[in-house]
Amino acid sequence: MIDIKMVVLDMAGTTINENNLVYKTVQKAINEEGFNVSLQDVLVHGAGKEKHKAITDILTSSTNLENITDIANKAFTNFKILLEKAYDECEITTFNGMERFFSILREHNIKIVLNTGYDSKTANKLLKKLNWKVNNQIDALITADDVENGRPFPDMIEMAMQKFDITNASYVLKAGDSEIDILEGKNAKCGITVGVLSGAQNEEQLKVAKPDYILNDVTELKTILFR
Repeated sequence: MIDIKMVVLDMAGTTINENNLVYKTVQKAINEEGFNVSLQDVLVHGAGKEKHKAITDILTSSTNLENITDIANKAFTNFKILLEKAYDECEITTFNGMERFFSILREHNIKIVLNTGYDSKTANKLLKKLNWKVNNQIDALITADDVENGRPFPDMIEMAMQKFDITNASYVLKAGDSEIDILEGKNAKCGITVGVLSGAQNEEQLKVAKPDYILNDVTELKTILFR
């Protein structure tokens, strides 16, 4: 077994199957301000980021606006309303085998931390819908609200390390479905960084960040961790 003491896993698109609902909602919130941004633009420029930052970056990359702040603020406020409604109405599931995968990790004394570009309210709502609880299926949840700097900065991973007294990042594995997840892991100096193809970005997009592995889904980590 590779000596990993903690895995830090993204939520939507990595451990939770919501069919890019969050990014479709980002797209809707932006376009309701009078734009015609494509879902591909949203996935390329916004995947994995704290959502206000994502909206700002998408507007910067996909429009000719000179003053983006006011529009970004309006779109983000609307986004939160739209996403809450969407998550209330839509079915949210885990990817196949996820809870068994969590059990295997915990049997090997590997800490499971979920981290996300969502705010705390949204992330905890997702956990509740799945009946996932800290100290049961997972060991910790860290959201964009909990740190000063969101991805690609390493703040969320460093907070997780402090929580479980891990001083050497080579013992940490970071996995996610976006380039920025991988960059977050590299900036934290994680021992292993992994891209997964179950969510926002494709293999070509993930390869830009040079992860150690690209897998179809995160449960395939079993073949890496427990050889």
